Amino acid sequence: MNATDRTPADLLRSALAADPGRPLVTFYDDATGERVELSVATFANWVAKTANLLQGDLAAGPGDRVALLLPAHWQTAVWLLACSSVGAVADVAGDPAAAEVVVSGPDSLEAARACRGERVALALRPLGGRFPQTPEGFVDYAVEVPSQGDRFVPFSPVDPEEPALIVAGAELTGAEVVERARGDARELGLTGPGSRLLSALPYDTWEGLSAGLYAPLATGGSVVLCRHLERLDEEALAKRIESERVTASRH
Repeated sequence: MNATDRTPADLLRSALAADPGRPLVTFYDDATGERVELSVATFANWVAKTANLLQGDLAAGPGDRVALLLPAHWQTAVWLLACSSVGAVADVAGDPAAAEVVVSGPDSLEAARACRGERVALALRPLGGRFPQTPEGFVDYAVEVPSQGDRFVPFSPVDPEEPALIVAGAELTGAEVVERARGDARELGLTGPGSRLLSALPYDTWEGLSAGLYAPLATGGSVVLCRHLERLDEEALAKRIESERVTASRH
């Protein structure tokens, strides 16, 4: 990654320039059997489409707060980078009533209704599937995002010194997210390009976000993001670590 990268969106652009075909996020849900692998290029395409939805249809801009009521999931990772691309503040598990936009999974829709602004619902179904019926008062992400543009340009330049992320009560600028992610790399066992970190940590702490997205992105590595990993026995976990060529783990 480039030393000049100052925001998570910068890190993604550098990763795309360096090796677009390598895996970036491999997601497992051991409650459903789902496995999704996204290359840097595929992940970046999802981020561009989501950023266009956020900036265009949802009218979010720099400084606007986006409450993310979502679990550790590949689509959550997409939203985190889309917020960085726009300059919006990703407020993880934040108060919907204090946000301009709320993005909710299927289990937090009632809480999300406290948002007086735009509301987006994610079904979190395999292959990015939509809700059988769109929840009242929400737009269905899986319906809206496919038609968005594949390239994204922010209306306003993103300032790396402005707030970019709120998690567990701590507010971080884009530059601080990048700095902390790089600083975490050695402790997490990320040694550079080719490193594969398996993480089953939730996304509601900095540690979970760093292990599950930011640190691998900052170091040219990749993440095997596991939800409901507790359903695997030791033998199945060992097989996954071997088959996914995992070099370090946090769970």
